[in-house]
Amino acid sequence: MSLTIYPAIDLKGGECVRLLRGRMEEATVYNENPAAQAKAFADAGFDHLHIVDLDGAFAGKAENAAAVEAILKATGAKAQLGGGVRDMAAVEGWLGKGLARVILGTAAVKDPDFVRAAALAFPGKIAIGVDALAGKVRTDGWAGEAGASAVDIARRFEDVGVAAVIYTDISRDGALSGVNVEATAALAEALSIPVIASGGVAGKADVEALAKAGARIEGVIIGRALYDGRITAAEALEAARR
Repeated sequence: MSLTIYPAIDLKGGECVRLLRGRMEEATVYNENPAAQAKAFADAGFDHLHIVDLDGAFAGKAENAAAVEAILKATGAKAQLGGGVRDMAAVEGWLGKGLARVILGTAAVKDPDFVRAAALAFPGKIAIGVDALAGKVRTDGWAGEAGASAVDIARRFEDVGVAAVIYTDISRDGALSGVNVEATAALAEALSIPVIASGGVAGKADVEALAKAGARIEGVIIGRALYDGRITAAEALEAARR
């Protein structure tokens, strides 16, 4: 079984961008047409996508809905979306539009009862986004601090059918400094929920290390390394084979 590769499409102002360590003021635009970018990923052999509505994460509601819908129409890839999903209506709406999963991050900290209800209502369709800086989980587009560890947050949802925990090391996100394999593996070992690694993938070696780190690491999200050509689609898919 291979590690699942999730190419990242981060949306800001309707464009496909990458941020450095989550800072909105440090955005690099990679494609003004996110749907075309999604199709390019699908054509390259990827059958999953990781989409983030960056504006929505700060606003607490969808801000790039048109771009997300265009992505879904452009490709048959299994897409997961995070950013600004804070209530059941939003979850139902997005799943109804064809998303494979909805990612709940800030809500997992601030409204765990809602997250548990959503996971029970849509088994296998809800992922938890756990984004940490210096060991502490951040919320609201990483602008707020939860004061709890990644394990503390994730364990709240082990018994409700959550599909995966997406773990991001904020200090490495977009920095091409190497994925935090040790922290990701430790989280995966502490949980019964599969973990998806995010943040810092710099090349093929990172994917290979995650693939060897244990079957509980279900996948890895790759952003800037793919856009900058530091790893090709073929290299990523080859490195993902366990």
